[in-house]
Amino acid sequence: MRINSIAAALIASTLSAFFYPAAAPADARQETLLIVNELGPNSLDIHGVGANRPAYGVAWNCYDRLMTYGKLTLPGGSASYDYNKLEPELAESWQVAPDGLSATFKLRKDARFHDGAPVTAKDVKWSLDRALAMGGFPAFQMKAGSLEKPEQFVVLDEHTVRIDFPRKDKMTMPDLAVPVPSIYNSELAKKNATPDDPWAANWLKNNCAGGGAYKVTSWKPGQEIVFERYDGWKSGPLPKMKRIIVRDVPSAGNRRALLERGDADMSYDVPPKDAQELAKAGSKVNIVSQPVENATWYVGMNVVNPPFNNPKVRQAVAYAIPYDKIMDSAFYGRAVKLYGATSNEPASAVWPQPFAYRTDVAKAKALMKEAGMENGFETTLSFDLGQATISEPTAILLQEALAQIGIKTTINKIPGANWRSALLKKDMPLIINRFSGWLNYPEYFFYWTYHGQNAVFNTMSYQNPALDKFIDAARLDTDAKKYAADVKGFIALAAQDVPRVPIAQPYLDVAMQKNISGYTYWFHLQPDYRQLEKK
Repeated sequence: MRINSIAAALIASTLSAFFYPAAAPADARQETLLIVNELGPNSLDIHGVGANRPAYGVAWNCYDRLMTYGKLTLPGGSASYDYNKLEPELAESWQVAPDGLSATFKLRKDARFHDGAPVTAKDVKWSLDRALAMGGFPAFQMKAGSLEKPEQFVVLDEHTVRIDFPRKDKMTMPDLAVPVPSIYNSELAKKNATPDDPWAANWLKNNCAGGGAYKVTSWKPGQEIVFERYDGWKSGPLPKMKRIIVRDVPSAGNRRALLERGDADMSYDVPPKDAQELAKAGSKVNIVSQPVENATWYVGMNVVNPPFNNPKVRQAVAYAIPYDKIMDSAFYGRAVKLYGATSNEPASAVWPQPFAYRTDVAKAKALMKEAGMENGFETTLSFDLGQATISEPTAILLQEALAQIGIKTTINKIPGANWRSALLKKDMPLIINRFSGWLNYPEYFFYWTYHGQNAVFNTMSYQNPALDKFIDAARLDTDAKKYAADVKGFIALAAQDVPRVPIAQPYLDVAMQKNISGYTYWFHLQPDYRQLEKK
């Protein structure tokens, strides 16, 4: 333990020198925010194949959307976005048509991209068209809000664009304010396109073409990304911080040492054990915690191939999971339990909520016997190394528990930069994963993760037309009673068929020096540098 402490201190000292050379003036540090995270972006293009969660943060800070969300104060006094309130960003105003089937957006006439080019309606159309054309995650995200065809995006004049809606979908307008419909500098992108790459995907993976509050001035994948404030930004108040340095520090111990020494200003997604200890009175740093909306850590089983195509096997796994041990050893109690309900009939039309599964090895063995699997089987259990602080202890405990019912697992650790691509192949038999839905509606979460029509994050390849019908109806419901019935309908089927077993709703724990203010919780779980300030 002493050796680990010395090693952490030595690395912290090295990183401190890297961040802040001895000759650096004091005001440079005052204007610079140093963030240490476990994993950085694997792409600068949120539309790119396999773009990871940190890539969302690049899009959020370096690109604008037509709209953004307002803010509210949470009961504990911290700030959060307000998903019920849309506010102007690139569009200074908008008007929804009386029939509710279109919205017309007026763009800021003084908005400029980072290269000085004016932002026009044609850039908006090109960007929204691109999100659809790139397929995969961005296209599915757009379709989650009924943004389905390029013909819906109509340029009226240089600073006016109309978006037509094929149906009245309550998620359409909120969906325009998430990171995917970011507005790209279309002329710059097209200059770097090729006949084989008409949307400049190869160039945009390594370069930004935005007009947001920050621009990327340096990116060393796996090491560091540096943002500089764009002083020509017009879509909101000019940020206080001129420079953001985000360093990849895979070791949680080293990140903590940097924070406690004062050599780093902030760290996102702090491991639960560290968050628990840093939150104690007398700590040198502040911890801000918030249960992640519409989010679960879960054990997922691919239902296409044996043996997990058998619902009794899946139920057996659900009863074998050592939930309390995982809560204690992986989450350190810093999560909301999603197990142990009295019934799998939903108590209300909210999500997440607990399923009725709890650790019951005898019942799990009985279900394995009913499934004709009393002799067990071998399989692979995969998890994301980029989330190893929770995934690894969970995997070890799960491996031990499944062995008790005859399931022998080989643990497969996938590097964080490759995890998203591995998920999208949908060929891993058994996984530990976390998913959170950007729009805080139960039907949105289930549309992404359970819907059978090629849902991107339906990592279990699960299909149930009855469940799909409930989801599709809930998206369009206007009657509160019918909406509640539809939501309870798809939650009940998910609990019965259990292609994925919810374990916990995680907290987002953020550590920061006590002179940092302006932190706001956002649904994409990435920092909004535009609002941060050093006192």
